[in-house]
Amino acid sequence: MTARRDGFPVLARRGPAGADGTAPVLAFAHRGGARHPDLLGLENTRRAFAHAYALGFRWLETDVHVSRDGCLVAFHDPVLERVTDGNGMVESMTMAEIDRLRIGGTEPIPRLEELLEEFHDARFNIDLKSPGGARPLAELIDRTGAHDRVLVSSFSPARIRQFRTATGGRVATAASPPEVARFLALPARLAVLRLDPTVCALQVPERRGRLQVLSPRLLARAHRAGLQVHVWTVDEPADIERLVAAGVDGLMTDRTDTLRAVLQRLGRWEEP
Repeated sequence: MTARRDGFPVLARRGPAGADGTAPVLAFAHRGGARHPDLLGLENTRRAFAHAYALGFRWLETDVHVSRDGCLVAFHDPVLERVTDGNGMVESMTMAEIDRLRIGGTEPIPRLEELLEEFHDARFNIDLKSPGGARPLAELIDRTGAHDRVLVSSFSPARIRQFRTATGGRVATAASPPEVARFLALPARLAVLRLDPTVCALQVPERRGRLQVLSPRLLARAHRAGLQVHVWTVDEPADIERLVAAGVDGLMTDRTDTLRAVLQRLGRWEEP
């Protein structure tokens, strides 16, 4: 198998992080760094993303839902109760109604377009959560020219297919969980051929319950195919060190302070 995913500058780099043990590991601020001591209860807020950006993170991970009137917001849950002073479904509310709500009592729910504009030299890993979000996200990326700044993922095979169709194969995506499973189950050459051409990365947990998802076989097969492997969500120093040693290309973390410190110590942090 040969690399075939070099048409998407968003993930351009000097080959896999594990190739020689010196390439920077991509550091993703998961929801802006949801478990950083200064940000508890403020996930997916402008304050959280600004905090991660100030630490030197240039990969910001967020989830998106779509409001009733078609606006994309950086928000994880389909409902508002867990982190805001509102209640009900995000998709049932207009953007004007959402603008009145506060996360942690102080922070507004940010629009994705505002984040793309404010953090103009950052890249975004976007988890498409909303059933109706594929076309609005494609339109936003077209409107803002963010094609080379985003990597889009979804747990839903239907949603990621809709997004790929809406963007005409011009935006990098991550494999959905069924695509990852198929990639491992099929013979190597067929596994690559069956992947959508926009897939540039496998984004996986290290384990799912008793199932070991990340393995040397997955890493080797992905790297032979020119794919990166990103692991979520990793917060403990020992886990970070072990996964870096294993050769993963990127780590998503809620503890942005910890990930930065460990990668700096290992010489694998990339200064902005």
